[in-house]
Amino acid sequence: MPRTKLISDDTVFATVTTLLAQGGEKAVSFATVAKATGLAAPTLVQRFKTRDGMVKAARIAAWERAEVAARAAIDATADKGPQGLLKALEAASAPHPPGAADADLMRCAARWRAIVESALALRFGGGEKGREAATLLFAAWQGQRAWQPAGGKGFRLKDAVRRLA
Repeated sequence: MPRTKLISDDTVFATVTTLLAQGGEKAVSFATVAKATGLAAPTLVQRFKTRDGMVKAARIAAWERAEVAARAAIDATADKGPQGLLKALEAASAPHPPGAADADLMRCAARWRAIVESALALRFGGGEKGREAATLLFAAWQGQRAWQPAGGKGFRLKDAVRRLA
């Protein structure tokens, strides 16, 4: 009979995600995750087989959480425009970008993007014009999020929304 998991995969995934954010790929090993969670490294090996498998499982779980959070933000801002939706999505932001070589993570990211762009398109009135405006605004929003930590604060999303509307 299998033993009950005292420390859930979700706890392991949260630890892996934190380690990735703090120190990148090199910060994640069976030893560092074991130390942070209190699990034995062999237990992690048994669960995930490889370090890369553990990291990938954590990233997929993060994309799934981001998708659920995005849907909740969309529902909570049904009466707001594109900018209101993006503000709500900031709290439900996407995980770190997927590795370009991993098809599963790319599918997760593409699904999240499609959900967000579809909701933006509806806020721009739908149709081809709404989809085009949503695609442009999504790209501007993601670009802003990428550059803000480096001091790029000159661009304002509300200006882009005004121009696209």
